[in-house]
Amino acid sequence: MLNGERKKDQGVVRLVPQDADELKIQAAKGMYSVGIILVAFIIAISRLFYLQVEQGGYYSDLADSNRVRYLEIPAPRGNMLDEQGREMVTNRPSFNVIWLRESNRLNDEWLKTLSRVLGEDTSVLLDKIRKMVGQPGHIPVRLAEDISWDKVAQIEVNKMYLPEISIEVVPLRVYHYGDLASHVIGYLGEINKDELDSMDNTKYRGGDLIGKAGLERLRESDLSGTKGREYMEVNALGFEQEVLKGERPVPGKDLLLTLDMDLQKVAEDELAANNYAGAVVAMEANSGRLLAAASSPPLHIQDFVGGISSANWKAMLDNPLNPLLNKVVQGQYPPGSTYKPITALAGLAEGVINPQMTFFCPGYYRFGNRVFRCWKKGGHGTVNLKRAVAESCDVYFYQVGQRLGIDRLAKYARLFGLGSKTGVELEHEKTGIVPSTEWKMKFLREKWHDGETLSVAIGQGYNLVTPLQLAVMTAAIANGGTLYKPAIVEKVTLPDGTVAQSFQPEVLHRFTGQGTNLKLIREGMVEAVNGARGTAHKAQIETQGIVVGGKTGTAQVVRLKQYQHLKEEDIPYKYRDHAWFACFAPASNPEIVVVVLVEHGLHGGSAAAPIASKILTKYFNKKMGKEEGSPANSSDLFSVKALEETDAPGDTDNNENNEQKAPPEQNGSGN
Repeated sequence: MLNGERKKDQGVVRLVPQDADELKIQAAKGMYSVGIILVAFIIAISRLFYLQVEQGGYYSDLADSNRVRYLEIPAPRGNMLDEQGREMVTNRPSFNVIWLRESNRLNDEWLKTLSRVLGEDTSVLLDKIRKMVGQPGHIPVRLAEDISWDKVAQIEVNKMYLPEISIEVVPLRVYHYGDLASHVIGYLGEINKDELDSMDNTKYRGGDLIGKAGLERLRESDLSGTKGREYMEVNALGFEQEVLKGERPVPGKDLLLTLDMDLQKVAEDELAANNYAGAVVAMEANSGRLLAAASSPPLHIQDFVGGISSANWKAMLDNPLNPLLNKVVQGQYPPGSTYKPITALAGLAEGVINPQMTFFCPGYYRFGNRVFRCWKKGGHGTVNLKRAVAESCDVYFYQVGQRLGIDRLAKYARLFGLGSKTGVELEHEKTGIVPSTEWKMKFLREKWHDGETLSVAIGQGYNLVTPLQLAVMTAAIANGGTLYKPAIVEKVTLPDGTVAQSFQPEVLHRFTGQGTNLKLIREGMVEAVNGARGTAHKAQIETQGIVVGGKTGTAQVVRLKQYQHLKEEDIPYKYRDHAWFACFAPASNPEIVVVVLVEHGLHGGSAAAPIASKILTKYFNKKMGKEEGSPANSSDLFSVKALEETDAPGDTDNNENNEQKAPPEQNGSGN
């Protein structure tokens, strides 16, 4: 019988015992199998440890990215429109390249690919990445901005090699009128750290564009809108799979401005055509709505789109004509003879003069041991109030100022808005200066001298005004004594067209009880434009049948003896006098006020008045539905006859003055 053979014994099956060698062989085989299993287990545990512990973060990131990617969608900024609803500022789509930073690990291969596609050195891309160090990981790195369609297509073609690179669509500003009204509009720039710390961090993040100047800054909360959000499923390699959910961005609110871009264009074109630095203000006389607010030179606003270069910024800073200064509210100048209506009104209101009172002007006025010159060397002879205003006789106003004293003069200047901000929605508005005994002691620690009052009375001395302040003053004279707060925003509307805010005229002050006296001042200003000897003939718009009232002004900058022998055009630019003109029309029922300042323009009648004439012509042509330059049918509303019947402009027997500079000593402000 063989070993191991089974035997049957009484129904029981039994195994025959094996020999010892065979048992040893079987045991060895069993131990070998166990060893193999143990080694496999150890390898498996080691691999799991490596994956879970050493590489856990990496695969965790992949797992996370395989679930959801969060993206912010920029909101279009609100538009700006002029008073006729014409688009001034809107948006266009701009394509930016962003790195989503989900793995937060740079890959040399995709970096080289992106560098080749963009035509940008890798060092530039790395520098942008370094600037985002410390920012939360969900905030992408903007590697390129406003790229072309061609580059967008190339990135899409190479998408397999750029898994964490995406195209971000961002609205960029479009300026439909170029640089027109650039100081009013303002510009955008990338938010900085200080702004991030002070602003709503749930709304803004690094790289966002915000308003940096003008209405873009002042109305940031209205214009900015609300960002959208998108939750995207992506695979482990970072490729997008599907949109899970999202919130559409809400566009910013639109601003309907009070500006008439036709008038704005005339103002800026006229300043530019003559290479003038200065400012123009056109304002409704009975509401305060600003129809034009021009500062020259303008900002090259397109330079700020996408971020201004350091070279362009430096060029603006170094420009001696100060394009960064909004001269409408930030420029402060002696008002010159445009101040004389205040002196006249103060004299009438305080009873130190009356309309019939006359003074003799021989071309100078002696006060103490000083001689105060009139701008007209030979003098004006005997002048009354109306003629003094029309011909801008300095000697007349020296004596009115002397009788008033500086503090009474200052009182009326302040009542007409000088020496304080108008409150207009424009940045960094200056207050100007209304000198007084208190002011001089407070700021100069000196007593007031009576001779200084004479200079102030003709708009010189310590007097400083902004063009907008002078417009508010002129409007109050034109409308009978009401000072309106200037307004630049007519309406704020929601994306669906609902009006969120609308403009209502706001009265700053009403000057009551002086209607007759104000009428006398207006009559003198009408004579200045229309009288035979008036100083502002170039402001007339006769072809339109409109009667204009106005006042010229020449503001002395500095009087240096070494330049007294030179012709005016030979005096260095920075030492030439400023030129002013302030006016209203139609004279019988004023609707519009225009103020023009030409820096170093020498004379208001020759430099500033023609610009005002062009603006008034445009305004009334539009209103009457006529093409520029076409003859207008005379109407009772705008005729000289109607003016005589209502406002009585008075005598017209004066002759135009050819403006001349006064000799040394104390010169008159001229016209």
